Amino acid sequence: MNKVLIIAEAGVNHNGKLEIAKKLALIAKNSGADIVKFQTAKLESLVTDSAPMAEYQKKNIKNAVSQKEMIKTLLLPYEDFIELSDYCKEIGIQFLSTPFDMESIDFLASLGCAKWKVPSGEITNFPYLVKIANLHQPVILSTGMSTLEEVEEAVELLKRNDAGEITLMHCTTEYPAAYADVNLKAMVTLQNRFECSVGYSDHTLGIEVPVAAVGMGAVVIEKHFTMDRNMEGPDHRASLEPDELKAMVSSIRKIELALGDGVKKPAIGELENVKAARKSIVAKCSILKGELFTSDNITTKRPGNGISPMRWDEIIGLKANKNYEPDEAIQV
Repeated sequence: MNKVLIIAEAGVNHNGKLEIAKKLALIAKNSGADIVKFQTAKLESLVTDSAPMAEYQKKNIKNAVSQKEMIKTLLLPYEDFIELSDYCKEIGIQFLSTPFDMESIDFLASLGCAKWKVPSGEITNFPYLVKIANLHQPVILSTGMSTLEEVEEAVELLKRNDAGEITLMHCTTEYPAAYADVNLKAMVTLQNRFECSVGYSDHTLGIEVPVAAVGMGAVVIEKHFTMDRNMEGPDHRASLEPDELKAMVSSIRKIELALGDGVKKPAIGELENVKAARKSIVAKCSILKGELFTSDNITTKRPGNGISPMRWDEIIGLKANKNYEPDEAIQV
């Protein structure tokens, strides 16, 4: 199978500070993730003055009273993303950022981004999806909060406008998401319905669910991470800390190996154990030459280097071609 693409989602966990963003990029690199992803937006294009915060944001932000006030403290300016993109190249990890407005799409395209991660909140944004599609590059589309019909509309719109390869990400948009709300089987539904690659964008606590998603066919995994879950900000509480991110990546790589190619055949290591674990037809007692083999005078025992017990009916009724001692392997 192809290698699972692991996106370490830094998001806005840099709290609006470039130096923290760089530290997050290095953490992602050291974890073994393939991509470190951020979020890019122009405040005036993203949210109105009156937009309220989500409940999980209210719990995690002490003083902000509106989305706009909260987001203002979390965004990096475009010039910082230029430096951040260069830094990611320098340390050897792919830079990616989700645009949250039309201007930011153009800006990220100017940085050379050749893959686009569309967040769940934009799945019903017609002009945004058209602009992304018109870039004719691969699209990773998160489907949190969406019905199957909404996903279908978005996919058809992307295809009509000649988007590149589409990967659908199952997602539960809650921070943190309860295990009972994850519904991983919906990922398989997306794969069957749209006949495309699928992935999973995780907001649960811990690493078990994204690892399970790989076992169910996810080819892309996205997971939030932070330097410290105790930092103030909307997403830190539902994010992995560095050691946990590294453990998730390691576990996913092990599951990749374990999934194999799907062909049922003995593993090379198993072949060494055939003789020790399987049985052969042997004499149950002394047998004289010319006696008939019967269920009373033959049996099956290890090792499996003689006649297979699957030939039992073939052996029963034959004449012994020699004298046999107990436990001696039958020959014909």
